[in-house]
Amino acid sequence: MILYLVRRIGAAIAIATAAPASAMSPVDHGSMAALLRESGRPIVVAHRGCHNAAPGHQLGEAPENSRAALDHCVAIGADMMETDIHRTRDGYLVIIHDDSVDRTTNGHGDVADLTLAEIRTLRLRQNEGSYDEPLTDQRVMTLDELLAAAKGRITINLDVKGPIYSEVADAVLRAGMADGVTIKTVAGIGSPPLASIAPYDRLPFIAIVDDAGEPSQLPRLVRQQLRAGHPVAFELHRMAAADVPAIRAIAEAQGVALFANTLGDGYFEGWGGDNGAKADPDDCWGKPLRAGIRFIQTDYPEDLIAFSKRAGPGN
Repeated sequence: MILYLVRRIGAAIAIATAAPASAMSPVDHGSMAALLRESGRPIVVAHRGCHNAAPGHQLGEAPENSRAALDHCVAIGADMMETDIHRTRDGYLVIIHDDSVDRTTNGHGDVADLTLAEIRTLRLRQNEGSYDEPLTDQRVMTLDELLAAAKGRITINLDVKGPIYSEVADAVLRAGMADGVTIKTVAGIGSPPLASIAPYDRLPFIAIVDDAGEPSQLPRLVRQQLRAGHPVAFELHRMAAADVPAIRAIAEAQGVALFANTLGDGYFEGWGGDNGAKADPDDCWGKPLRAGIRFIQTDYPEDLIAFSKRAGPGN
């Protein structure tokens, strides 16, 4: 009997050892630390949430930056929802991209001139909004509501609109979401090392590097922002694809990833963008992935997920 048990235990250990990591450890989409420990696949960032229809999951459109857009992201397995934060007239932090409510709701006026109660009366328009998009039953969320809805389900990339970084950081920490977000900001050649100042010393952050039109400054800019694994990533913006390898070598030596947008026609000279992804997904996503870009922000997250699965590890 003892020999039988030993053999059974040994067989179980052998099976567990042989099992692929993906079978043993399902993706933890709600933890930045867990996502960064993975390798061999992109971190899929849904721009303003999953607002486009996801036919493979029988999901229709959803208003950008809405609770429905977040839930759709969770359903399709996106890693991160990018979203935008403004402050209302009475000091509440709300999830909306534009300075005004005109494009995305049935209301009018600047967010900063409206109270939360006034914004609560508004309904969000479908997908990316505009006057010809139908109204939905979705409402503008507060940051607190977004964080509560995302916790343990998906990470959030916070695009802070205005001088409200400290308030945003406070909300994240109160929600216990320090491992569930990234907060992003622009870093120029004259910026101090962001990892040493608040709130970037307390939260995972992404530095959007701005070379002010001088690509030769990029290596220096990246080096002066590196602090032992911080930031989480450098978001590369409007540059030549040929300049990426040098930046990758510097960043990866310190354990820092690269982040790219494929929105619209794309942000890199030499690579395509979302507008051409249906016809040529490799031009849009394959090229940056092979160049070592880890975070890909797109308006078509389900298509990117499908592409990365077809392409396989390393793409």
